[in-house]
Amino acid sequence: MNTSVFNNFSKLKLSILYFPIFLLLIIILYLYFNDALNVKGYVEIQTNYFYFINKFLGRFPSVEYNLTQFGDALIFFSFLFILIIYIPSVWESLFSASLVALFFSKVLKDLFRIPRPIEVLDNDSFIIVGREMWGFSSLPSGHSITIFTILTVLLFAFMPKKSSCKMMWIFSIITIGLFIAFTRVGIGAHYPLDVIIGSILGYICAVIGVIISRKYKVWLWINNRKYYPVFIFAILICCVTIILKIINENLIIFYLALISLFVSLYKFIYVYIKK
Repeated sequence: MNTSVFNNFSKLKLSILYFPIFLLLIIILYLYFNDALNVKGYVEIQTNYFYFINKFLGRFPSVEYNLTQFGDALIFFSFLFILIIYIPSVWESLFSASLVALFFSKVLKDLFRIPRPIEVLDNDSFIIVGREMWGFSSLPSGHSITIFTILTVLLFAFMPKKSSCKMMWIFSIITIGLFIAFTRVGIGAHYPLDVIIGSILGYICAVIGVIISRKYKVWLWINNRKYYPVFIFAILICCVTIILKIINENLIIFYLALISLFVSLYKFIYVYIKK
C-alpha cells in the first residue's frame, strides 16, 4: 500500500494548481467588480448568503458542531496516526503540507484582518453554536484550510486507477470536504467566502506539501521504528489534550478521536516492542 501511495504522489505536477489559482482569480475579480475588496464591501456582499446557509445548517447544531471539529488538526490527525505505521508516505506529505498550510493561514489572516460575523452582525439575527468566535481573523477560514489540506493529501494518496472510480472518488472527497468546511458558516464562525477561499488554499497547500516532501525527502525518518517513542509520546500528549477537551465540551467526536488515539498507541507500542 505504501508503494502504491508513493507512486500516486510521484504523478503529481504543479500544473494541477492552475485550476485552483484560476478560481481564486475569479473570486478576486468578482469582489473587485462589486467594489468588495475592502472590509465593508466584503462583508456586505455575502451577508445574505451567510444568513441563508447559517439558518439552513443551524437546524442541526449538534451535528454541525461535532463535524466542525475536524478543522482542528489535532482531532483530524487523531484518526490518521495509525497510518504512520502502515503508510508512512501519507504522513511524510501531511507534515510538509501542514507546515505550508500553517504559514498561509497565519500570513493571510494577519494580512486581511476581516472581522468575524459576531463582530459586525446582530448576534440575535443568526445562529451561534459553541464557543463564540471573536477577533479580526475571519479570512481565510483556518479550519477549512486544515480540512482540505488533509483531505487533498488523502485524495491523491488513495486515488483509484480506473477513470470512473477516480471521478467518483474526487467528487466524494470534495463533497465531504465542502460539507465539513461549511459547518463553519453553520455555527456562525465564518462567512461563505472565508470557507471557499480557505478550501481552495487547503488544496494548494496539500499539493505543494506533497511535491516538497517528494523532492526533498525531509520526513523519511518517520518510517524508522527507532523514532516510534517520539510518536508514542506525541500520542500521549494528544490523549491528554483531548481528555481536557472532553471535560470542557462533551462532544462525541472527541470520544471517537480518543478511541482512535488509544488504538494507535497500542499499535505503536506493540510494533516497537516486537522489533
